[in-house]
Amino acid sequence: MPNANAVTIWISRLDRRAYAIALGMSLGIIGAAIGLLIALAGPLLALAAILGLLAGLYVITDARIALYGIVLVVLLLPFGILPVKIAVTPTLLDLALGGFLLVYLCQWMTGRRGGIKLTPVHSLVALYLMWLILAFALGLRHAGPTSSTLRQFAETILSISLVFILVDLLRDPAMLRRLALVILLGIGAQALLAIALYAAPDTLAEALLVRLSRIGYPASGVIRYIESNPELPERAIGTWIDPNALGGVLATAAIMIAPQIASRLPVLRRRWLTLLIFLLVALALLLTASRASFLALLAGLLAIAVARYRRLLPLFLLAGLLFLVLPQTQAYLDRLMQAFQGADLATQMRIGEWRDSLNLIGRYPWVGVGFTGTPDIDIYTDVANMYLIMANQIGLTGVLIFLTAMAGVLVYGARAWAVAKTRPEFTAIHLGFHAALIAGLVNAVADLYFFRLDFQSSITWFWLIVALCLASSRLTLESERERG
Repeated sequence: MPNANAVTIWISRLDRRAYAIALGMSLGIIGAAIGLLIALAGPLLALAAILGLLAGLYVITDARIALYGIVLVVLLLPFGILPVKIAVTPTLLDLALGGFLLVYLCQWMTGRRGGIKLTPVHSLVALYLMWLILAFALGLRHAGPTSSTLRQFAETILSISLVFILVDLLRDPAMLRRLALVILLGIGAQALLAIALYAAPDTLAEALLVRLSRIGYPASGVIRYIESNPELPERAIGTWIDPNALGGVLATAAIMIAPQIASRLPVLRRRWLTLLIFLLVALALLLTASRASFLALLAGLLAIAVARYRRLLPLFLLAGLLFLVLPQTQAYLDRLMQAFQGADLATQMRIGEWRDSLNLIGRYPWVGVGFTGTPDIDIYTDVANMYLIMANQIGLTGVLIFLTAMAGVLVYGARAWAVAKTRPEFTAIHLGFHAALIAGLVNAVADLYFFRLDFQSSITWFWLIVALCLASSRLTLESERERG
């Protein structure tokens, strides 16, 4: 602020002629820059760049706005990159995370923030972070890193670090609730977009999606089908492109929203709109045909029912029976049964990957092979199971540390639940965040996107859920101590 005041005073002391010259030169430079941008990138990208610059300037004025920017980028444009190539081409998520971190650090440097607030669980998260770095370093024995691997690993470390930053930043229940509202609206927009693209003719949907190729999306072959077979039904993808990755985000977000429907103090006052958004998200999830995400949704809803709404358990049982007998659900039920029986191609491929993964773990059990490559040509790390790909890359030790950290989050949340269930401002968000974490952990049994380095938005989303769990628990317990 002192620098801004000094500039203001200097401008006010200019005489009219000098002021007019300075203003004219400024407008001329800005006009020339805009004209050059239009000539090089075209009017549409130029407009987007100008709006992005203005949005960026607004974001760096407030950490809350920067945080909302991260959430919206993750939910709506998870694979977007800066359309203008500089030395490197940062992703939109990189820019959002960088802007947020810059604002947060500036608050510390200017004295606006002091006394970091953390929880006992953060020591386990810190241990997991250190193990990741150690596993990465040890893996360099097998292969050197590429620039892409280095950038993605650094992004992963930054995404996990959000657990420390957000819990410190979210010191006000109202701010936590506003963030839950932003998530609700953002995922509602993504669900609506996914449904609309699914319902549109394939040629139209593809034509619309390939327009995003200017910001890093695929330029062709965007539409996805079950088992990658155009003869089988289409799968909803939204702007996530991968239906399984979209399914994981939709399942966890739907669980966050579910308790809001019956909340005494919902984050969105119009309850019917909350219900509509939940139904849209659930429908979009079904259209992804992601069986792992569907089972994760059921697990999250069951956790909510057991924790708060046991009287709804008979209703869930009735819904399950209807799902088994209704003609409209038989195709989906058949695919679920094929998965459990290992009868379809996708499940058989997963089983093959799991066997290969167990072979790798048998050779490198404790530390894994790292992130840069494998030492043997007959093994590979990618496998459709987050826990197995973890074991491949960071060893069984890393998996144990991760599971201990997640258990710590849930135990800490259970301790806070005794207070949160009596406080309307906390009840729904606290329950929703923790049930979403359970859903994410269940989804990870058959998908790898919450850990795979090239799906940074999925990784960021998962650790955002962890951060929200810890923030709601800390605020709940802190409010109880203040009242006591």
